[in-house]
Amino acid sequence: MTSSGPEERGASITPPISGATRLYAVLGDPVAQVRAPALLNALFGRLGRDAVLVPVLATPDDFTDVVGGLKRVGNLDGMLFTVPHKAAAARLADRRSTVVTVAGGANAMRREPDGSWSAENFDGAGFVRGLAAAGHVLRGRRVTVSGAGGAGSSIAVALLDAGVGGLSLYDPDAERLAALLKRLDEHWPGRSVGTEAPELELADIVVNATPLGMRPDDPLPFDPARVPPGRVVADIVMKPRLTRLLKRSASLGLTVHPGIHMLDAQLDSYRHFFRLG
Repeated sequence: MTSSGPEERGASITPPISGATRLYAVLGDPVAQVRAPALLNALFGRLGRDAVLVPVLATPDDFTDVVGGLKRVGNLDGMLFTVPHKAAAARLADRRSTVVTVAGGANAMRREPDGSWSAENFDGAGFVRGLAAAGHVLRGRRVTVSGAGGAGSSIAVALLDAGVGGLSLYDPDAERLAALLKRLDEHWPGRSVGTEAPELELADIVVNATPLGMRPDDPLPFDPARVPPGRVVADIVMKPRLTRLLKRSASLGLTVHPGIHMLDAQLDSYRHFFRLG
């Protein structure tokens, strides 16, 4: 009996790694939850690019050294960053976009022809496009964001740019929150406020922009029972797709918006940023 080939078994066929393969890395701690390798490697395949994106586990203590080492890898063209490295990544870039400067964090970095590194942050733009694609109107709406870290800051920038009616921000790190509010006020004076707890009762859309929900035993970032009926609860956590927060919100009759939409909506941005064609 002859064994069936991969086509007959229904397995997908991907181009083999070659000596000319271009490398990309996504850095995080943890990193096992990231969805970027599956999505970006599929994109490379569709575009016929000899390239691969691999996950890299880098602790905060080792992050600067790891990034420095990766920058020296001659066939590495770009890096992506997830929790908790986005602020540190921005500091390690040679050039930063306006979004990176205002948000204070980067989730992508590319090697330029001269060997320098440019940073960008697509979290916020991806999040806003994901909401729009799901039919959620932002202009004039009141939005509460819990979390002022790398993703939350980028989302705050994109929400204000999209014309939300009011933005309420919460983060347990008061110093980090104050610094973000100061940067936002330089571009959108008086459009955002900081609170000592997530402002839920007046919000049309409430966003969890923290890592809470990645682990089964994580506490809820806020109590969805305080969110008024008919409102939207969104999460940036991508795995699991339905976090405890979203499951609890759905059980209360609230509309939920999973985090995977944020990454899906960034794919075209990555394609242009990394000049993939």
